[in-house]
Amino acid sequence: MLRLRHAFNTIRIIQSSRLLSDSTQFVDTTYMEIPIYNVEKPQSLEKRKARLHYQSRKRGMLENDLLLSTFAKKYLDGFSEEQTILYDRLINSPSNDWDIFYWIVQKQPTPKEFDNEIMDLLKKHAKNEDRIALSQPPLH
Repeated sequence: MLRLRHAFNTIRIIQSSRLLSDSTQFVDTTYMEIPIYNVEKPQSLEKRKARLHYQSRKRGMLENDLLLSTFAKKYLDGFSEEQTILYDRLINSPSNDWDIFYWIVQKQPTPKEFDNEIMDLLKKHAKNEDRIALSQPPLH
């Protein structure tokens, strides 16, 4: 929350000093969307899993970086192709990372299209019932 407040203050300072070009001066920066990724793009299961490992770690939001990267490290390599596609759709279809986070920690109801076995595993993973200290796995 502190980082977000700092970012907003920085944007206000930049805007007030008129350093932004005319084309970006009126862009609403209060709601940043996840870049769209075509999850239907054909690719080998190995390539898809490698991409998902990376995307799970580099979310732009520390909470999801930690939850999704440790989840992917624990489960992704054992997923079938169907499970992998479900996970791909889950982390690449919503337009906001906070939505994913709130569904995982059960602060908001999971939409029907994402309420599946992968989301159930994620919710269980987020509960961390064994109280294991989580840290992001290395990228290699």
